[in-house]
Amino acid sequence: MRRSTLSEVKDAVTPRATLLVIGVIALQLLFVASYVGALHEPRLRDVPFGVVAPRTVAAQTVTRLDGLPGSPLDPRALPDEGTAREQIENRDIYAALVVRPGDKADTLLVASGGGKALSGALTALTATLDEAQGRTVRTVDVASASPHDFNGLSSFYLVIGWCVGAYLCASILAISAGARPANPVRAATRLGTMALVSVVGGLGGAVIVGPVLGALPGGVPALWGLGALLIFAVGAATLALQGLFGVIGIGLAILLIVIAGNPSAGGALPTPLLPPFWQAIGPALPPGAGTWVARSISYFDGNGMTSALLVLSAWAVAGALVTMLAAVLRQRRGAEPGPVGAGADGATGGSGPAA
Repeated sequence: MRRSTLSEVKDAVTPRATLLVIGVIALQLLFVASYVGALHEPRLRDVPFGVVAPRTVAAQTVTRLDGLPGSPLDPRALPDEGTAREQIENRDIYAALVVRPGDKADTLLVASGGGKALSGALTALTATLDEAQGRTVRTVDVASASPHDFNGLSSFYLVIGWCVGAYLCASILAISAGARPANPVRAATRLGTMALVSVVGGLGGAVIVGPVLGALPGGVPALWGLGALLIFAVGAATLALQGLFGVIGIGLAILLIVIAGNPSAGGALPTPLLPPFWQAIGPALPPGAGTWVARSISYFDGNGMTSALLVLSAWAVAGALVTMLAAVLRQRRGAEPGPVGAGADGATGGSGPAA
């Protein structure tokens, strides 16, 4: 007997499928809200900024900069230009203004390797302020981005590529053999696969942006190490979420890495140009930590990246531990005897196949 269209639709549109579609729509809207919310109105906010000048002039300049509307700068007096350069290279500050009262021109030290959008915004702001004081400003780039690294974005795109490959690989492992590994051996196998992918993917990305394209000046070994750690951190975190929540874990990984992590990574807009919420979460997520380390390797001689490496290591270790723990607990639940008279499928009197 031919079934009605309504019956076919009811069979096709299951409650599970409906929930998954609703989840996808939610992720879609969160994507729009996150990216537009983070990037639609860049504004300088409390940027660590050095001032080099004679003591009295330095105090006056710091007070004037600290009182600017909207608090774009977080100024502090520094003893000399050498200290200012050192702090910029160590990534303690983003720029410094060297004021010479006997001269009508000041010098602004910036680091475009940390993001050209930020160095450009600081240059424009300082030029406007100096012009109002009847002075001019000369910009000196202490850690300049490579001419082959447009807007200093290559490090960000490299990190995003590594992250995408990581969660896609972990998702494929789940889709091909079940989101939740049945036992610790299978969980360890997935983690081992991710480790292998991390080594290969990290090397490939480092070679492409280095010797092949010449986009980043950082050495291949250092970028390779970063890539391996980042890929494993994101992959292990994705496996952990899948072990805890099943296929929904893939959506949660996308929420963390893509929706929350990418716009807050400081890539398209360096962190001081982002709204407070994205400034706060970016350094704690893999894309933000990875972008910071990639730029440190490429333009700052590896300075200032300890905290970011610890963040990535924490994601890697926590992801691996949770993946294994979820598999152990799942195996124990599967080994627990069912009610008296229960079949293999756990239903009383049933005789279905084991899960």
